Amino acid sequence: MKRRTFRAEVAHVNRPLGEALAAELGVPLEEAARLVDVGAVYVAGRRSRDARTRLSAGQVVTVVLEEGGQSPLAAAPGPAPTLRILHEDEDVIAVDKPAGMTAQPTEGRVGDSLADRVGEHLKRTAGLVHRLDRETSGVTVFGKTPEATTALAEEFREGRARKRYLAAVGPVALPPQGTIDLPLSKDPSRPGRWRATRAANGIPAFTEYRVLHAGKDFCLVELLPQTGRTHQLRAHLTALGAPILGDKRYAGAAQAGGIPAPRCLLHAQALELGHPRTGAPVRFEAPVPEDLARFFAAAGIQAPSGPIRPLEPPA
Repeated sequence: MKRRTFRAEVAHVNRPLGEALAAELGVPLEEAARLVDVGAVYVAGRRSRDARTRLSAGQVVTVVLEEGGQSPLAAAPGPAPTLRILHEDEDVIAVDKPAGMTAQPTEGRVGDSLADRVGEHLKRTAGLVHRLDRETSGVTVFGKTPEATTALAEEFREGRARKRYLAAVGPVALPPQGTIDLPLSKDPSRPGRWRATRAANGIPAFTEYRVLHAGKDFCLVELLPQTGRTHQLRAHLTALGAPILGDKRYAGAAQAGGIPAPRCLLHAQALELGHPRTGAPVRFEAPVPEDLARFFAAAGIQAPSGPIRPLEPPA
């Protein structure tokens, strides 16, 4: 990723963002305005889509000039995908996050975030209480009021929210079910990665898993995280010698059995928690996306659905 950052000095104060950006980058005003339009410009850490915004003294402006080896203008997206709403009431909205979309605006990223899209739907800011990685698809919930957001956040903080993920991994010999109890720490040799090992002073992380299909080309696993750490499932599976297919960061294979894995094939399929108003248990489920569904079809099995089942006690 290539980006440029500058601070609004005297010459920029009260100047429109588009004009200041054009002057800093040495590009035509029209090009600077397009960078703003596609969501490549952040002012004081927040994405700005209005080139007429007046800058204040000291404000930091960041513009993404290249992402994934491509200019944000060349990669300017077409119409955003339709927001897939799984459930909505006066307190909660649950949506199916598409792969490739960030959960919330992140400085240095181009394009809409899921929080942006939900906010547009609600015509106000949505209360995001948990996050999925950019490439991960599936259930994400938002609170529609401050009270609901607080109550939902507490479900996650207190460990009452139960989650079911599905993933496709390479062929590996795993017990039919088990618990991965490996602390997580940042990998100093590979920026952006986490490692699951007892050899470092990491944070506790627990993942229960169930093998749904074990084949010569690939395996399908159901994952029940008991903690919610960054990259937990990706790092835990890598530690077992089974990185998720399509997960480039963790050396996951790009295909298996002749079926392509165009992204990290991890899907947050179900979420169970207490409703913020009534406390009654609710479950939200997101259909398995087409890229992962191909592996279920090739294995000749159905993806899990219904209540999230805990692991059976060992015999």
